[in-house]
Amino acid sequence: MSQPPTANDKPQTANRLEELVSERTTWAGSVRSTAASMRAWIFLAFLLVGFEVWAQLAYHTTFLFNPFNAASIAVFTVGPLLLALGQTFVVISGGIDLSVGFTMGLAAVVFSEILNACAGALWDPLSLVIAAAVALLASMVPGLINGLLIAKLRVPPFIGTLGMYGVARGIAYLLAGGATVPISNQVVSFIGNGSLFSIPIVVLITIILTAAMMFLLSQSKFGRHVYAIGGNRQASLRAGINVSRNTIALYILASVSAGIGGILYTARFTAGAPQAGETLLLDSIAAVVIGGASLFGGSGTITGTVIGALIIAVIQYGLVFVNVEPFWQFVAVGVVIIISVLVDQTQKQLSGARTDE
Repeated sequence: MSQPPTANDKPQTANRLEELVSERTTWAGSVRSTAASMRAWIFLAFLLVGFEVWAQLAYHTTFLFNPFNAASIAVFTVGPLLLALGQTFVVISGGIDLSVGFTMGLAAVVFSEILNACAGALWDPLSLVIAAAVALLASMVPGLINGLLIAKLRVPPFIGTLGMYGVARGIAYLLAGGATVPISNQVVSFIGNGSLFSIPIVVLITIILTAAMMFLLSQSKFGRHVYAIGGNRQASLRAGINVSRNTIALYILASVSAGIGGILYTARFTAGAPQAGETLLLDSIAAVVIGGASLFGGSGTITGTVIGALIIAVIQYGLVFVNVEPFWQFVAVGVVIIISVLVDQTQKQLSGARTDE
């Protein structure tokens, strides 16, 4: 029969936890983490070369060295990546967030409604700022509720976020009256469809947000705690980490990331739609898994998630480019997910880690 932990156990547990987390958050650990996720880079390279050869043989044109294709793939990547950035934190912590798709739709509708309410009464840039602030505040609510359900009431993440999926979906459709909400704002339209230095503005915004998320996960105390919680919740508690507070924070972060996605969706299509992120939910989870994050928690990187999102975008755009029926993209992405999970399982078995927890 195991003995209950004593006061002397806490320093030892804390030291061991520090060693485990440091492997993932120090520069030396990031090198090992990058090496472990090389499968995503290899698969991305394989896809690019494959589509290039296919385009050359079938159509005598280039796929890889066409600037329009590169810009289109980058824009295709924005939607799933914005959802996947926050999802990465959740998955690393050992959870999952099924509500981000309709949180994105809710933010898109709120953003559109506020813009329309301000139209003609306020300067367009000021309307943008107010609408964006309200939309982001609205997107925080599902994340806060998810965090409270999971951290305080011990509701399983799958069930809690699935319930919020339905709530956010219903509220978004009610606010929109069951239809899309068109907008008319020149500044928003420019952000959604304009370019700066030949790079789409939505892509530049996503790059900035990705860099901020990368720093937060790999270099901050919060990021270290997220890895620790996913690696061993009980050890985290014994080490003095406030697991409940960090869990609430990371679900709010996931929702805010989805809210930014909803704002950029509205800017790109000049309309807010309740279903804006519905088809992107599974893509966001797929990007995280393909990028090397473990569904059992404790591992994953933002860099891997970016590569995963690029893989999905290349598959989706590449199949259309080579004139393959677009429905095959669902099959291709599904196969990639299965392969990624199998590789993750194999790595855990080889390292002696348990996969039944």
